[in-house]
Amino acid sequence: MNSASRFGLPLSLALVLTVLTDRHSAGQPATIATPESFTNISDEAARSIALFAEAGKVLTHPRCVNCHPAGDRPLQGNVEARRLHQPPVARGPDGHGTASMRCAMCHKEANYEPAGVPGHPHWHLAPREMAWQNKTLGEICVQIKDPARNGGRSLEALLGHMASDSLVGWAWAPGFNREPAPGTQKKFGDLIEAWMKTGAVCPS
Repeated sequence: MNSASRFGLPLSLALVLTVLTDRHSAGQPATIATPESFTNISDEAARSIALFAEAGKVLTHPRCVNCHPAGDRPLQGNVEARRLHQPPVARGPDGHGTASMRCAMCHKEANYEPAGVPGHPHWHLAPREMAWQNKTLGEICVQIKDPARNGGRSLEALLGHMASDSLVGWAWAPGFNREPAPGTQKKFGDLIEAWMKTGAVCPS
């Protein structure tokens, strides 16, 4: 049975009805502090932890966690209304969906505002080893430093991914009145860089 028949609706209509439930009135965008805000912390390790905790406001935001789920299905919505992706989809062997339900079937190269469908040329689910749903900030920190669980990246490559990757950048331009991640990608990247320069210390 395919996803459309499970709903008793054409796939396109089921998708539109689903994304309509994600609409909310966006208030003032959430912000994040700059690295300079932490210069009064004299102990470098403590400052490193504080910097990562601030960057964690982005890492633990639904725009990031929804694509880094603990299971094989992406999530939708914000914290108070987070749910499994509808129509039902699975990560598949490459993170781009199964043979019969590829991410690119609905998620095109850019957000499709009339239907509220997010988009990007490389839209896909994070690999299972990069999942951080339900993890503490300390656990996420240790995980993203581990090349076996961060896509084989060095800290320098990790910084490039977080500060410059346009798919990561989608979190700040999600469209359709979705709540963006706090701050900007540049501010997030600045925090990650400052965290690395202070020893990349993880919270306990």
